Amino acid sequence: MNLRHMKPAGAAIFKDRYTTKAKELLTNWENGKKGKFGLIGVPFSKPSISHSGASFAPGTIREALQSYSTYSGEEKRELTDEILDFGDVMMDPTDVIGNHKRVEESLTDVFSTKAAEHWMVLGGDHSISYGAIKAFTQNRTAGIIQFDAHHDLRNTEDGGPTNGTPFRRLLEERVIKGEHLVQIGIRDFTNAPAYDDYAKQHGVTVYTMKDTEEMGLTDILEKEIIRLSELTDCVYVSVDMDVLDQAFAPGCPAIGPGGMDSKTLLDGILFAAGREKVQAMDIVEIDPTIDFRNMTSRVAAYVMLQFMKGKKTLQMERRT
Repeated sequence: MNLRHMKPAGAAIFKDRYTTKAKELLTNWENGKKGKFGLIGVPFSKPSISHSGASFAPGTIREALQSYSTYSGEEKRELTDEILDFGDVMMDPTDVIGNHKRVEESLTDVFSTKAAEHWMVLGGDHSISYGAIKAFTQNRTAGIIQFDAHHDLRNTEDGGPTNGTPFRRLLEERVIKGEHLVQIGIRDFTNAPAYDDYAKQHGVTVYTMKDTEEMGLTDILEKEIIRLSELTDCVYVSVDMDVLDQAFAPGCPAIGPGGMDSKTLLDGILFAAGREKVQAMDIVEIDPTIDFRNMTSRVAAYVMLQFMKGKKTLQMERRT
């Protein structure tokens, strides 16, 4: 019997024949397949200091790509590169420290495939950056550009490894050097003087929100990427979404006023991605269970597209 107007469950959505949705760029990775962009999800938020459902964010950000097309009207250019999706790291439901090791091991395996030229990692809370950066820096040095309201240099004695400790752990274990870490967007009333002092003592470069507004984000990025490029093999960008003002990121567990607007962040990601040495990025600290209309996940998906757009522009510049 012919059932009129019926499609398989989940497929009955509007489709414009001339429009490609960004989500259509996602393709499951298969052994031996190579491309420009690789994607890994790290659904982990148990170590979060505050209540967090950030473990749901990798899936929600992927879904948010459906909100956008692949066409940049500003550049008159289509994003056509596939995103090789390696899926999500499987997490133990109770073992926090073991899961940090599991993130490192899983991403070490993924990066060792050399399947992609550039990598995007979707958290999870910010603790996932500890394992991700450890995996990424095997056999190479990396400069780190951290967009964040917080230093994330908390001590581990007062609660163990949490989403507030990843960069302190990386520094203490000498995975990265202080002079290789740049923090942008640090806000008032979100940190303690001890951690401000720790950053200074270890040579971490810190730009507050006031610095960012007065100096300009792209000027800061240009200066620091040039400096990091001279000191390290590559640059890794870590985007904690709470660098944004709460008006633009209501789905962050640690929302607050006085932060960056989304346009500034998006312009910064585009600028950074257009630099040769910038090779990887993670996006963390989105809790879809408290978000409003997936606003924060939609910004994160746009961050991914800006990263891809920046790399596409760089590729086109090389050809001319």
